[in-house]
Amino acid sequence: MLDFTQFAAVFPTDGPKPYDQNGVREIETFRKSFGGVLFIDRVLKALGLSEGKVYPPRGDSGLRALHRQICDTKVSPHAKLSVFYYLLLDYDELRGARSDLAEALAEEAGLPRNYQLLMRGLWHMDRGEFKFALEHLAHPSLPPEFADDVVTVLVRHAEKDGADDYSLPLAYYHAARPVLQTSEALELLFGALARTSVAEALRFSRRFPEHARQQLFERLVASVLEHPDAAGARGRELLSLPLAGVEEKWFHDYISGGDGRKSKNAKALAQMRQLVTGRYREPVPAGGPSGQGAVVRAGR
Repeated sequence: MLDFTQFAAVFPTDGPKPYDQNGVREIETFRKSFGGVLFIDRVLKALGLSEGKVYPPRGDSGLRALHRQICDTKVSPHAKLSVFYYLLLDYDELRGARSDLAEALAEEAGLPRNYQLLMRGLWHMDRGEFKFALEHLAHPSLPPEFADDVVTVLVRHAEKDGADDYSLPLAYYHAARPVLQTSEALELLFGALARTSVAEALRFSRRFPEHARQQLFERLVASVLEHPDAAGARGRELLSLPLAGVEEKWFHDYISGGDGRKSKNAKALAQMRQLVTGRYREPVPAGGPSGQGAVVRAGR
């Protein structure tokens, strides 16, 4: 059995090393692109190593100090080994495709497959390699660890690109089916759903208690109103949906009296919904005969 408390049993003492000045600078660039927090920072915090910036270690002495800190934490051996596995992925990247230090450690130490999947997925997330990350994080055998953070990072990345392509966060959501714990992640996911499929966003909103459900429904209507295609395909998709009675009321209240009324598309959308539901009322023609044409229901 590998004695991971011995530094030389875990890390190579010769050959290229990833934590020189250039390597540290590159990792700090990744951290900056994610708002100052990497996934490995979250893992280390969960291990109790949250005081100061412990990753990346600076040089050999910094790595030795980090190794000792990890060994001294009061967590399971598998949790400690999983961090060593992540650090060795830094070595493997530097040394090239033929290097398999991380895999060798996992095999020798008996690190379970789910720990490997998680840490390799988080390592790819930290480098912005999201497609590779999801190949691991969305694996059916892996519980959705750090799901709120994964969703948040993926949606924000999609919004930063400005291409309205939410395929990666939605692929993760559909594969992992995480139960999100934070309002931020929930709102970001719902926004991605609303901009991608109005019908799917509506189904998603119906899972929540009435107050939260109403808020999500209004956000869905707002996303349609704000879209350049509000009177086109997206508008028609929303207006053709079979709304529940309370949803119908929320729609009209939001369009006519809520924030939705401020949109230039609000009036057209309200009239289109009235046509769809057979409730359209034609205005009385100027100078028309009293009592005639005041109310004409669609289809009569």
